[in-house]
Amino acid sequence: QLQLVESGGGLVQSGGSLRLSCATSQFVLDYYNLGWFRQAPGKEREGLSCISARDGGTVYADSVKGRFTVSRDMAKRTVYLQMNSLQPQDTAVYYCAAAPRNSGSSFKVSEYHYWGQGTQVTVSS
Repeated sequence: QLQLVESGGGLVQSGGSLRLSCATSQFVLDYYNLGWFRQAPGKEREGLSCISARDGGTVYADSVKGRFTVSRDMAKRTVYLQMNSLQPQDTAVYYCAAAPRNSGSSFKVSEYHYWGQGTQVTVSS
């Protein structure tokens, strides 16, 4: 079982920022694409961003493009999601997940074989 451990969630006011972290292993960073997803109550899990194992290339969903930034620190074996200009509709449980590096789709939930436990982000108005 691959290890993915999220942290950094919390309560923030509208317009504020948070940085989520996903600690993992070197093996995961080398062979798996890392994606960030979120799920709000009563809604489907939504893909937000993905960073490629092969070249560090990034992809973003339209809902977060320009506000969220995904990055990775290979030395710390951690992937980050910097979230700026947060709004109440960003309130959700946020997950990082791993998909094999040859996966074809960035945000197809079924492509992601391993998931972290999630971290709650709450944005107050």
